[in-house]
Amino acid sequence: MRSNAVIVLLLGLLVGLTTPVAAGRSGQTAAPAQALDADPARALVDRLDLEKYKATIKGLTKFGDRRQGTDRNRAAVDWIEAQLKSYGCPTERITYVYDPPPPAPRPADAGQGSASGRPNTGLAPGGGRARGVRTPTGVNTDPLKQPDEKLRALNMQPTTPGPREEVYCTKVGTTHPEEMYILGAHMDGHGWSEAANDNGSGSAIVMELARIFSNPDVRTDRTIRFALWNNEETGLNGARAYVEQRQALQGKENPPGSGRYPEPRWLGMIQHDMMLFDHGAPRADGTMSREQRPEADVNVEFQAASKFAAQSQTLAWALEVANDKYAADYPVSVGSHMTNTDSTPFMDIVAAISVRELERGTQVGNGWDPQWHQATDVFATYSDQDFRLGLNAAQSTLGAIATLTGAAIGK
Repeated sequence: MRSNAVIVLLLGLLVGLTTPVAAGRSGQTAAPAQALDADPARALVDRLDLEKYKATIKGLTKFGDRRQGTDRNRAAVDWIEAQLKSYGCPTERITYVYDPPPPAPRPADAGQGSASGRPNTGLAPGGGRARGVRTPTGVNTDPLKQPDEKLRALNMQPTTPGPREEVYCTKVGTTHPEEMYILGAHMDGHGWSEAANDNGSGSAIVMELARIFSNPDVRTDRTIRFALWNNEETGLNGARAYVEQRQALQGKENPPGSGRYPEPRWLGMIQHDMMLFDHGAPRADGTMSREQRPEADVNVEFQAASKFAAQSQTLAWALEVANDKYAADYPVSVGSHMTNTDSTPFMDIVAAISVRELERGTQVGNGWDPQWHQATDVFATYSDQDFRLGLNAAQSTLGAIATLTGAAIGK
């Protein structure tokens, strides 16, 4: 018996030595195929594809900036739902009403500032202290800054108050369907652009993960929900509506004895928002590098002041570990100043983190992404290096969630 075991071991070693290997981050090599087969998370990460990720972003950009309260936004919600259904991921919708008060008068000396008309101080509640070079930020409201006439015409319809909808789909767990991780991204944008980065890039991550987890040969012990929020740009209204409508339903079997849980108990929420642009700090004259910086990273943030800070930090570390193991090019950097994102309504209820191209409070909010809410946020602005940063974020989230939900591959 022992000699037979030795022969099997030697054959395994020979197979491993003769199996081609794939390149990993910075010239690292992946494990032999025999070992990869034993790691479902690795096998699922390998199903991510740069061209498919880009194609999903491109599909979203055909609806322009997808501004909430417009026909183009409603058409985008329909398209997202159709895509999710085509993956085999059953969909539902959240409905709510957005009826904002009239905007406050804009101060005459406000200059270029935030969307509210207030000057951008570089500070946000809980967002950390600004450092380094800062440039002004704001929301472009001038259609003539969009040189593409077709895109300008597509974005022409103004927003109106009223009913809103957002779509989500669900992968039901086989062992613990009553427990769930939520993966989210907002699908709306503004600024007379295509909203390719903010937030086609994050929406495409969530949609691509829904596609992969919905493959018929994939099963998970725990449930995963893939949510495409609306009304983020107006104050996280879509995510807040979800929390208001669904929080009290957590973990309740309906009907009793059915084994069905319309709203499984939340274990964690991961938000994806702006994933493509990490070109470094602005230069002293306010200009930016045209290239993705070699030190680019994926910023994963939790909020140190939240009630679930410790749990959120642990979830952030899970993405860092998964990034080290599964991401191809760019590392994860964990920070504690999550702010102004759709994970915020969840952060005092459950572990909640944000995945971004840059730190939200100290970098994005201080002009480190010149496309933010501007007419230049179009698909053609970005290179494959930029899109690859988003793909690495997808690899990190997918690897972590596959591990946390007990993913397996097989019939």
